[in-house]
Amino acid sequence: MPTVAEHIIDQLDAQGIRRIYGIPGDSLNGLTDALRVKTQIEWVHHRHEEAAAFAAAAEAEITGELAVCVGSCGPGNLHLINGLYDAARSRVPVLAIAAHIPTEEVGSNYFQETHPVEIFRGCSVYAEQVSDPKQMPRMLRIAMREAIERRGVAVLVISGDVALASMERSQTQPIVKTSPRVLPNEQELERAAEILASSRKVTILAGAGTSGAHQEVIALADRLGAPIVHTLRGKEHIEYQNPFDVGMTGLLGFASGAKAIAECEVLLMLGTDFPYQQFYPEDASIIQVDIRGEQIGRRTRVDVPLVGTVKDTAAALCALLPAQTHRKHLETALEHYRKTRTKLDELATASKPGSEIHPQYLARLIDQAADEDAIFTADVGSPVIWAARYVSMSEQRRLIGSFNHGSMANALCHALGAQAIDRTRQVIAFAGDGGLSMMLGELLTATQNNLPVKVVVFNNSSLNFVELEMKAAGFVTFATDLKNPDFGAVATAAGLKGFRVEDSAQLESTVKEFLAHDGPAVLDVVTDRQEMSMPPSIKREQAKGFALYAIRTVMSGRGDELLDLAKTNWRQLF
Repeated sequence: MPTVAEHIIDQLDAQGIRRIYGIPGDSLNGLTDALRVKTQIEWVHHRHEEAAAFAAAAEAEITGELAVCVGSCGPGNLHLINGLYDAARSRVPVLAIAAHIPTEEVGSNYFQETHPVEIFRGCSVYAEQVSDPKQMPRMLRIAMREAIERRGVAVLVISGDVALASMERSQTQPIVKTSPRVLPNEQELERAAEILASSRKVTILAGAGTSGAHQEVIALADRLGAPIVHTLRGKEHIEYQNPFDVGMTGLLGFASGAKAIAECEVLLMLGTDFPYQQFYPEDASIIQVDIRGEQIGRRTRVDVPLVGTVKDTAAALCALLPAQTHRKHLETALEHYRKTRTKLDELATASKPGSEIHPQYLARLIDQAADEDAIFTADVGSPVIWAARYVSMSEQRRLIGSFNHGSMANALCHALGAQAIDRTRQVIAFAGDGGLSMMLGELLTATQNNLPVKVVVFNNSSLNFVELEMKAAGFVTFATDLKNPDFGAVATAAGLKGFRVEDSAQLESTVKEFLAHDGPAVLDVVTDRQEMSMPPSIKREQAKGFALYAIRTVMSGRGDELLDLAKTNWRQLF
């Protein structure tokens, strides 16, 4: 008779799972041995379970299908938790199999004992323990269905002895994902259409929920004469081929996006849970469309809540609306965007000989040299700012990051999962020096699994975004220095192709050579530590904070830091 572990692998195979991410351990022996026999499923061996969970999250994000990661008992599956929280916050379907200590030892404070069901409850839509082989087929199906339909993390906890137990052969059957059309009722749509039609200054805020609805959102913007502002997670879905795009808002955005929202009379929110309340308009009417009714009104007051899929709701609204002939709001927003975009592009230039490289210039060169269908990942902190502002989207490009969970060290880990799906597709990670060094061992995952990821390191020898936060709050920067190695040399020692650039004149040619390399590679670029990523608008508290920072920095004897700051950022300030 087959073992429980063999049934798990058979069910995953029937589901179409082609990769499992993780690290082996004795409590996983039944599962890994069953996987050894089932050659259709690839074992992607990581150096840290956290990276395995991030990799699974990236696969689920890109494919929209269930992805799987595993962890051995105790510390092994505990390491999964950060990546699983990222998957949960990004709402992508991931199944995590968490091995547990021997059944007879549960509750005895045994070696490596934890309480995984309790631990994973906060980041999952389903977390249950299999205690008897007879439970397994149904519990596995339930876990998979929950992850797929609720777009979240399902955790199945199983002791090693249960996984090795024999069971009656059970039929395997794939879980079929549903794609329902959800629409508000007629009265709700008519109320929203009435408000939209009565205003000449409508702005659309588009989030990740616009995935698959590009055509419908563009048509609605045209009918309304409305500029489209996108969130960071909405960028990959709505920025490309969009004549109504006026950029991004939020802390990482820029002025034109924030201005288009601040000056509107009606804000139409489409598939977004944009978290920053200070960027919402104060007096505008707000209509929010979301597939999850419980999400509506969490960030700002909402006048008309609409529960529905963006694709179908946008089409329904478009059918009810007359064409807006007065397009002054749109034209003003587009002109402001052109000016803002020009200023941003002017910052993405080569620095003078002997000066450190502008990170904007690095990001722009990568964007220009990258493939039309490249997948980009970006570390939280300054790398994600440069990706948001300088990586341009196409219909085929993707941009993946820890945009809701906000974890450090995600870029390389996400890139590994993205690359495992298709080793011929270009995958580029925008890594911070702090983020990369945190999960440096995962470079070995790239070489061991023949994953030709391209890792760009924005090396400014600091936790740069933390420094910006300190300055804005009025604190003298402290405890943010990083004493870094030559990451290119480290990469070479790890079996990757390593590059290092300290001079702008060498950067363009090196970027092309780096991206053309047939295999995993790291490009270590020494960038200007004092380059500031200015928010779309400076609040009074932030201005006060920078003034306090300047005074305190001078008084602490570090006035030269202010001179460096001014020298680097005069282009942005004047």
